[in-house]
Amino acid sequence: MTKPTQQATTIRIRIAYGENIAIGQGKADLLEVIGRVGSISAAARELDMSYRKAWMLVDEMNQSFKSPVVVAVKGGPQGGGAQVTPLGQEALARFRVIQTKASEAIAEDVKAFRKRLFS
Repeated sequence: MTKPTQQATTIRIRIAYGENIAIGQGKADLLEVIGRVGSISAAARELDMSYRKAWMLVDEMNQSFKSPVVVAVKGGPQGGGAQVTPLGQEALARFRVIQTKASEAIAEDVKAFRKRLFS
C-alpha cells in the first residue's frame, strides 16, 4: 500500500435547508468576501471561482433564507455591485460561531483520530 502525501485533516460543517446547503465553508467565505469587496464578480475572482458558480451559490443562499443574504446594488460611477444584508451578516457571524464551538467540542477526538492517519 502506497502512503498518500501528507494532508491536513479538516472538519466541514454544512447547514442544510431541504435539498439545499443554506451555508457551509465555501458559502461563508463567499459572503465574507462579497461583504468586503462589494461585488460578486470580484469575490469570485478573489476566491478563484467562476462568476456563474459564485452567482449560483448566492442564489441558493438567497432561496434558503427568509429574505436575501446578498442584494444587488444599483450602479454609480463604478457600476453596480452587491451588498451583504443584515441577515447575511448575522448568518455569517452565527455560522462562524458554530464552526468555532464545534471545533472546540471535538478537538480532543480529532487529535486522537489524526494519530491513526498517515502522517
